[in-house]
Amino acid sequence: MAKVTYEVVEHDEGWAYKVGDVYSETYKTREEARRAAEHAAAEQEQPGSDEDIEYQDSKGTWRQEHAEGDDRPQTDVEDPE
Repeated sequence: MAKVTYEVVEHDEGWAYKVGDVYSETYKTREEARRAAEHAAAEQEQPGSDEDIEYQDSKGTWRQEHAEGDDRPQTDVEDPE
């Protein structure tokens, strides 16, 4: 099972959460960013329906895959204080 970590960080004169190198919107307080990260993490764990997806990879090649709706990652929120 994949694991996705949401990390609460200072960003753009406020606070945000990030996953890898991708930042959320900026929040005024650390608490707001942490709550948003917890909400996003919980949503990502929720099962959905099976879907056929198409996307372009980093080399520009179009890919097609079948995504199982119950194949959800384990999530975690890190807020180092």
